[in-house]
Amino acid sequence: MPVIQRETSIGIGLTNDNVLSGSAFEFARQNSLVVIGVTQAATGMFCTINSGADVIAEEFAPVIATRYPIIPDEMYYTDIAVTGDRLVVRIRNPTAGAIISRTIVQVSALG
Repeated sequence: MPVIQRETSIGIGLTNDNVLSGSAFEFARQNSLVVIGVTQAATGMFCTINSGADVIAEEFAPVIATRYPIIPDEMYYTDIAVTGDRLVVRIRNPTAGAIISRTIVQVSALG
C-alpha cells in the first residue's frame, strides 16, 4: 500500500497550498481508497482536504499532537479517488508562531 508521510513547518501567517505536492502519489494512478490523518504540534492551524473535485473536509483544526497521526485511530478522512484525481492537503497558520504539521495518507488500489 503506497503511503505519503510528511512533516511540514508552516510559518507565521503562511499557507501551504498542498503539503503533498511533489509526492509520487499526489495524483491517483488508479481508482483508490484514500485514508488521511493530520496532526498539528500546537493549536491554531487549519486544514482543508480535497481529492479531485471532492471536498473531503472543509477548513478544520487538526488533532493536536507532537507525533504523526495514530493508525487507524486518528485517520479520520476517507475518500475514493478516481484515476487522475489530485490529493490536496492545504494547511493554513494564522498564528504568531511557526507550527509543525504531520500528515499521513494511505492509498489502497481498488480492483
